[in-house]
Amino acid sequence: MTSYALGLDYGSDSVRALLVDTANGQEVATTVVPYKRWNQGLYSEPAKNQFRQHPLDYLEGVEQAVQGLWEEAPAGAAQQVVGISFDTTGSTPVPVDSEGVALALKPEFAENPNAMFVLWKDHTAIKEAQAITAADEKSEPNYLKYEGGIYSSEWFWAKAWHVMKADPAVAEAAYSWVEHCDWMPAILTGTTHPSKFRAGRCAAGHKVMWHESWGGYPPNDFFTGLDPVLDGLRDRLPAETFTSAETVGPLTQEWADKLGLPAGIPVGFGAFDCHMGAVAANVKPGVLTKVMGTSTCDITVATYEDIGDKCIRGICGQVDGSVIPGLVGLEAGQSAFGDLYAWFRNLVNWPVQTLLANSNSLDEATRTKLAEEIEDKTLAALGEAASQIPVGETGITALDWVNGRRTPDADQTLTMAIAGLKMGSEAPQIFRSLVEATAFGARAIIERFKSEGVAINSVVVIGGISKKSDFIMQVCSDVWNCQIDVLESEQSCALGAAIFASTIAGVHPDVAAAQKVMASPVCKSYTPNADNAAVYDRLYQNYQALGAFVEGERK
Repeated sequence: MTSYALGLDYGSDSVRALLVDTANGQEVATTVVPYKRWNQGLYSEPAKNQFRQHPLDYLEGVEQAVQGLWEEAPAGAAQQVVGISFDTTGSTPVPVDSEGVALALKPEFAENPNAMFVLWKDHTAIKEAQAITAADEKSEPNYLKYEGGIYSSEWFWAKAWHVMKADPAVAEAAYSWVEHCDWMPAILTGTTHPSKFRAGRCAAGHKVMWHESWGGYPPNDFFTGLDPVLDGLRDRLPAETFTSAETVGPLTQEWADKLGLPAGIPVGFGAFDCHMGAVAANVKPGVLTKVMGTSTCDITVATYEDIGDKCIRGICGQVDGSVIPGLVGLEAGQSAFGDLYAWFRNLVNWPVQTLLANSNSLDEATRTKLAEEIEDKTLAALGEAASQIPVGETGITALDWVNGRRTPDADQTLTMAIAGLKMGSEAPQIFRSLVEATAFGARAIIERFKSEGVAINSVVVIGGISKKSDFIMQVCSDVWNCQIDVLESEQSCALGAAIFASTIAGVHPDVAAAQKVMASPVCKSYTPNADNAAVYDRLYQNYQALGAFVEGERK
């Protein structure tokens, strides 16, 4: 009998539902639902690096996305779903009360951004992250040695601390904090109450300082030494964690009715989007999987023998079983990739968009249509023109740190820079330098892995950028001087979640067996141009020199 696995992928802007045939990996139906409040610009203040999302966006989104599948899927498919798994962005935590209710779902906090999910790219907690790193440098043991040695403002403890310092009402009401990838499975299984709540290995190990060797999290006095507002929080977090190949519990009748699914089917432990995307890409030792979106997340795995007692510096953690059980998952990434291109698109389009918005000679519908057409076509036009410029001809060097630097060596206080501009520097030349900057930033990650003894022999890429721009992908291949394979699946992260869903349902005995029949094939490959690669070796030195200058000036 045909059976289906349901993968749910929560990105920065929308939730995607994917229905997959467990026998062959065929993607039977998919839906994408934008977050209503987020896309209205509510609760976020980009100028302050504040990015918050309301839990209702997530709850309404999953209902709409899953119900939307049944309009596209074969008749009766809903009753043949055997398991559900989630992936989300992260670290994206939310404060919850003593009953496990997200504070923003309570009337008194419904419009308070501090009571909402703190999105991964919220960088309001830079000072708190620096303080955590400084405290850890004085501690024994070193509680950050498995998280790259530097704590980030994108991560759990810095965000929780910042919000509770800034908002005493939230601090008083917050019994605990929960990651988005753990909250969704708990919601669907009715296990949000602290007495029932259990946490996944992925978020806990990479962002919450969990490690088995110190019994869960650093001791309470480590956190009270930072601020009394953190007193007791670590003791209210589950000390035991679980891989995504394990089951949180059965789907409740309430949510089965909302989603149109059979009650009682298993719901798996969640993980971050990039980790599950790597599973869909057949990640293995020596292969780096790079999820290219607004930011990037880079995932590889290593055997216990290969990793040994190494603690890889400056990455986003190494966690046993965070990607695939039985292997150590390693994470890195860039805080801006597509976001850097979007920033430049908005910059060059500002005069036209402003003039259109204020035009009295056009009706509103026409203004809106023209504005959308210009926005949609800008990056493609820039890319086409930039691709015609010979490598090294622009004389422009740029950094990719427009949203700070995630890795190597997290530092969200860093800013981007552009050097070498002249009167003849036009938009395509500058855009080319930005594309090269993102490729150089990725190369820095690859070189850090290699210098720390982690093998990177090839790269597999996932995400919209990899499908939309031959120019960007070829630049990356030339800069990294290696082959790049692009996955066929348009929803790789959701596909990875579906692979785990089929595993917890018992359709396949383990993740490896599920991957053999469900993982995405490669649709396209890029190989480096030897001449361009040689030029980029020299230009990469310019990138490093500019980066060193900017870091030196900041200090």
